[in-house]
Amino acid sequence: MGRRRGIMSEKTKYEFAKELGVADIVEREGFREVSSRDCGNLVRLAIEKVEKAMAEGRLNS
Repeated sequence: MGRRRGIMSEKTKYEFAKELGVADIVEREGFREVSSRDCGNLVRLAIEKVEKAMAEGRLNS
């Protein structure tokens, strides 16, 4: 089975990592070294931002 291509751009993921304070780990070692807890927080942040954008009518459902 091949690796799935992500929906978020690397730039967006890095911006979320900065917001959550794990950008230094990403810079040094990449996203693979970010803890599973922090990865979950990144996903939660992404979902919150998309839901907010949808509520404000900036995204189509």
